[in-house]
This record gives sequence, C-alpha cells and structure tokens, in this order.
Amino acid sequence: MLPAKKTSKSRTRTRRSHKKLTPINYSVCKKCGNSKLPHAACDKCGFVNSKITLKLGKEEAS
Repeated sequence: MLPAKKTSKSRTRTRRSHKKLTPINYSVCKKCGNSKLPHAACDKCGFVNSKITLKLGKEEAS
C-alpha cells in the first residue's frame, strides 16, 4: 500500500534528528598545552594530574 501523502523534508529531517554526530570534548594538558581527552593521560608528556605523571617510553627507529 502506498502512502496517502508525500512526507515533507522537514518531517523526515525531524525524525532523523537523533542520528547526528556528537562532538568530542577535548581538554588542554596543563603541562604541555597539547589537546587530550578529559580524565586521560596526555599522549605527548604523560601528565594526568599534579600527583600522577606516567613515564612514556620512546620508540626507537630501526
């Protein structure tokens, strides 16, 4: 059975409004200023907070 009336663009887009992408909230590392995910260690320097700093091993090029 076919629909009685055409679904408008507004109605279609309103129905799909929950399918949007959500932005990722980045925070700034207090030590080096690099962007990082909140509640995670910095990829560049390993800083988490003033009490915890992770020691990152450097990769050697072969």
